Amino acid sequence: MITAFVLIQTDSARIPECAEEISEIEGISEVYSVTGEWDLIAIARVRRHEDLADAIANRLSKVNGVIGTTTQIAFRAYSKHDLDAAFSLGFDS
Repeated sequence: MITAFVLIQTDSARIPECAEEISEIEGISEVYSVTGEWDLIAIARVRRHEDLADAIANRLSKVNGVIGTTTQIAFRAYSKHDLDAAFSLGFDS
């Protein structure tokens, strides 16, 4: 599985709309609005580099209001925090 973090600049008037449209793109698992230089950060999880190119270059970058993107491809995950949290949903024995 290939994981990439996509930093996204948008037209400030369309941040929520861009986030919604981006979240519907196949291969995009999460979209966050953030503070700082970037408006949104999307997490892409795909099987092949070609799928990443399709999701980002062919779809995400063409969403109305997206001004620019920078993509960081992850080499290795070191934290299992999210997986542990997902499997401990508060069930008490």
